[in-house]
Amino acid sequence: MKQAPRRSGETPCPTTPGTRDGARTCRTPAPLVRAVAATSLACIALTAPVHARAGGPFGIDHRVGHDVSGIWNPAGYRGVLAALSVGQLGLALWEGGDTRLGDTAWRGIDSELLGAVSAEGLKHLFSRERPAETNDPNGFFSGGSHHSFPSGEAAEAASLVTPYILEYGQDDPAIYGLLALPLWVGTGRIKAQAHWQSDVLAGWALGALTGWYAHDRESPLVLSVLPDGFFVGLKTRF
Repeated sequence: MKQAPRRSGETPCPTTPGTRDGARTCRTPAPLVRAVAATSLACIALTAPVHARAGGPFGIDHRVGHDVSGIWNPAGYRGVLAALSVGQLGLALWEGGDTRLGDTAWRGIDSELLGAVSAEGLKHLFSRERPAETNDPNGFFSGGSHHSFPSGEAAEAASLVTPYILEYGQDDPAIYGLLALPLWVGTGRIKAQAHWQSDVLAGWALGALTGWYAHDRESPLVLSVLPDGFFVGLKTRF
């Protein structure tokens, strides 16, 4: 089968059994790194007025005024995250593993699952107090139910969009607009006094890493448990 043309600077990913030859390309992470850095700076700018007592691991953590009104209501972004997660699963089942979009959706599921498990483990490891619980941003290893670091929802948002940005970002720069989701969620978590600034930055970094890993694997993890590591989409079956 004729391979899809590759753009300058792209390298071919290993072909997944059952996946169209040339359907995917391994993207270099540099554009994503720049985009994540810009998103991080935007979050800090939105939530970091001059504050003499900022602290934490990066010296930027401080508690901001509590605001869960309007677009910052947690129910809003949580509902969007849930809808996107369900929609991604539906897309993966519909497309299967033999199309570029379907393959990316399966990798998005991998990324989200890996991000959620990793974030939960790190929360218990670092047991950091939340801004709503203390004024001190250095409250790591406090034990108990303190689970501020990293932000699980920031990680979820970043893990959702990263595989699509890596796969389609060089085709259409508008795809980088997906970064508005983790920016919205991360800023909302800070304004809700549920997380410190560094919690959100760590969540974004974790989600980006799981997305990068899931995207560049030879085959999606979820599909690897199936016979031949492949799933025929529902659209093909009907």
